[in-house]
Amino acid sequence: MAALGKQQAQPVYVITGDQPYLSQQLRAAFLALIPEAEQTMNYASYDMETTPVAQALDDAMSAPFFGDKRLVFVDRAYFLTTETHRGSKIEHDMASLTSYLEHPEPTTILVFFATSGKLDSRKKVVKLLKKQAEVVSLEAIGEHQIRELIEARVREADMQIEPQAVNALLQRTGSDLSLIMSELPKLTLACFDDKVITAPIVLELVTKSLDQNVFDLVNDVMGRRIEAALNLYRQLILTKEEPLKINAVLIGQFRLLIQTKILAKNGYSQGSIAQTLKVHPYRVKLAMQSSRSLKLAHLRQAYLGLAQIERALKSSTQDPMILFELFMLKYLDQVA
Repeated sequence: MAALGKQQAQPVYVITGDQPYLSQQLRAAFLALIPEAEQTMNYASYDMETTPVAQALDDAMSAPFFGDKRLVFVDRAYFLTTETHRGSKIEHDMASLTSYLEHPEPTTILVFFATSGKLDSRKKVVKLLKKQAEVVSLEAIGEHQIRELIEARVREADMQIEPQAVNALLQRTGSDLSLIMSELPKLTLACFDDKVITAPIVLELVTKSLDQNVFDLVNDVMGRRIEAALNLYRQLILTKEEPLKINAVLIGQFRLLIQTKILAKNGYSQGSIAQTLKVHPYRVKLAMQSSRSLKLAHLRQAYLGLAQIERALKSSTQDPMILFELFMLKYLDQVA
């Protein structure tokens, strides 16, 4: 999309995939097609959770005002996906949308952002969209591509970043591209004089995400490092993380380890596992590294123990710290 120009722009686009950073880059590329002086009159954005699609279509059918092109964004177009939507009482006129797609306004660029869930190919309007529109998929990108994006952004600042620093940044952020890009300005500023971003600076300035802390916690649990696990759990509680949320992320991580181990044992590659489980390839890479030396029976014991904590947290007022300590002691006894 970097090469998107006025001559290349199609009348209708559909953007899929939950990648906020890449989605924002696309928005900027589309908006650049409309001269800044014309954007007030020839650009609009509509949220489908609060606005009927018919209103966006009315705008799309209007001629540009003192310009060559009109740009209309249709955000959160959940009605195009398999995602079930709750809470909105907005009625969307699919007949009008079908009619527009059959005869799109040539001077309008209409962009649907359907980034939650997958396009529902069973729907008539989606089948028509796939014929009439250009579908741009922003699926989870691989680690290699993320590294390239990091290095490219750092080069733009006339700086360099050490490979170990890239590794640390990936680990600290859980390979979340949006989070990585939000951290880079801080890192480039801190290393402005030396022109090189180093691993110690990343470790000092980039706070571990909850997912990364939980990843470390899982390793402590499976490594039977009871004191380290209890200390880290206590730190998470002290930083005001919700016990139920911590436990949910823990359960999710153990589920990923179990699924990854089973699929890898059955010959699935890292990419195939990521695609099957619909998780980021970098998370699968870490899970494969961690689960390689772990017994499936031990992973299941931990998973079941955390499920018991969840029930206790929801049905009683017991101290979460005590519940986790009891879980650790019981787990160590079971796997001894």
